[in-house]
Amino acid sequence: MAVDNRKADATEESLHRIFTVPEAPDSTLGRIEKEISENLNAFLQTHIAATEKPLVDIEKDFSSADIPETPSFVSDHTHFLLDKLVAQSVHTSAPSFIGHMTSALPYFLMPLSKIMIGLNQNLVKIETSKAFTPLERQVLGMLHNLIYHESDDFYQQWMHSANHSLGAFCSGGTIANITALWVARNHALRPDGEFRGVAQEGLFKAMKHYGYDDLAVLVSERGHYSLKKAADVLGIGRDSLIAVKTDDHNRIDLQALEQTLAELKAKNIKPFAIVGVAGTTETGNIDPLDQLADIAQAHDCHFHIDAAWGGATLMSHKYRPLLKGIERADSVTIDAHKQLYVPMGAGMVIFKNPALMTAIEHHAEYILRKGSKDLGSHTLEGSRSGMAMLLFASMNIISRPGYEMLINNSIDKAKHFAALIKAHPDFELISEPELCLLTYRYVPADTQRALTLATAEEKESLLNALNDLTKFIQKRQRESGKSFVSRTRLNPVKWDRKITTVFRVVLANPLTTETILEDVLSEQRALAKLSSISLPTIQSLTDTILKREQISLS
Repeated sequence: MAVDNRKADATEESLHRIFTVPEAPDSTLGRIEKEISENLNAFLQTHIAATEKPLVDIEKDFSSADIPETPSFVSDHTHFLLDKLVAQSVHTSAPSFIGHMTSALPYFLMPLSKIMIGLNQNLVKIETSKAFTPLERQVLGMLHNLIYHESDDFYQQWMHSANHSLGAFCSGGTIANITALWVARNHALRPDGEFRGVAQEGLFKAMKHYGYDDLAVLVSERGHYSLKKAADVLGIGRDSLIAVKTDDHNRIDLQALEQTLAELKAKNIKPFAIVGVAGTTETGNIDPLDQLADIAQAHDCHFHIDAAWGGATLMSHKYRPLLKGIERADSVTIDAHKQLYVPMGAGMVIFKNPALMTAIEHHAEYILRKGSKDLGSHTLEGSRSGMAMLLFASMNIISRPGYEMLINNSIDKAKHFAALIKAHPDFELISEPELCLLTYRYVPADTQRALTLATAEEKESLLNALNDLTKFIQKRQRESGKSFVSRTRLNPVKWDRKITTVFRVVLANPLTTETILEDVLSEQRALAKLSSISLPTIQSLTDTILKREQISLS
């Protein structure tokens, strides 16, 4: 066998070549580009390994901390990436991958992404983005219009205003939520007389000026973890993010919210923001937004809605009423990389009042000058890519009716899957779907009956064993590579608020079929039988309970 003795050198000529000359069509990279352009899903199906490799083994391929002293040929390194990286990546676009938010992407985003990368615009400053700046402002205007339905005159006045912004494009919902609460905090502790505001003088002097002992943000116990990050970053502390209990449907308990607000005010704690959730991460449930708006208004709180999950539902005339009240929010988070079907790294926060973002406005002489239309003057992040281009393209190519079909189909598919689960004797639906998310678990039919007859101690043992069984099934299913569901922990009222481990599915992928959903349940039922610890424990305790019941009846 011939030995390849080629050696790459770091010369001016070779460096110039990789910046200017594309790879030949028959090269490894050239072939990959062609395969991706022709059929992305086929490429991924071919190159991503079906069975998981242990993470400890993958780490061995990425164990050196040395920067190479000699360059690699493009084709050689591409082979390495295919074998070691691509092969062990997650096939998020697979129709049987129904555990998380990632989904199949429209094919047209691949070539458009190459244009975006090639242009390498920096949206912090108009000098490094030019046409991308008005495009991003338009995208923010389109989403503002989707939420708030202002007049054409409103958008003509504010969309491209140098001194205002309708929102901010972010890397995701976390930065969007932080930005919303940053604005809310700065507005609550705004300049007043000789006090120049919290942004200028800091939190200690602000609290002293306004006479508050503490600040608080309120959200349901299903609020996203990014809100704790926001409380941390904004200096109010994670303990100041107050989690309010939820009702039987994972929505914020309004009576508990009112009681919490009264308790905070009695302690001289200023609740400056209330966060409503339009699509909880675990279950997809939606808070009563209209009532929350009333409460926020009555208590002079900034009303923010985390609609990272549910925001896209506004595209659907059929399901938009689920988000009634969102138009009353002061700010709204939407993630485009969820059900607006663009690649990861695209979130937005939209503000009802274009003047609100002046509370966080910042300038620098060399880049963000006053009076310029630079987007960076109103964003937490500085340098940013032109991801808005991909969302702009998607909204034009797919259009609102196209998105409506995608949204409607995903919710209808979730309802169908819920019906399948309820009809199957060995599964239990934990949360009914409002959006395209739902939770459930495997519970043998006899065990479901035994749980209704068990003593408190027996019930505790059964529920613990069922939690272990759910973990076992979920892990084995992920490792098998056929399909994937995620898992989370909830506290269902049905089981006395006991922490319950459940399967969680997200049915956003338009390529997921009803047959695939049936196969997922069949696979989980088969995997349960492989459990050598949890299932025998469950069966033994179930038999004991049912036998006792039979004896008592006889």
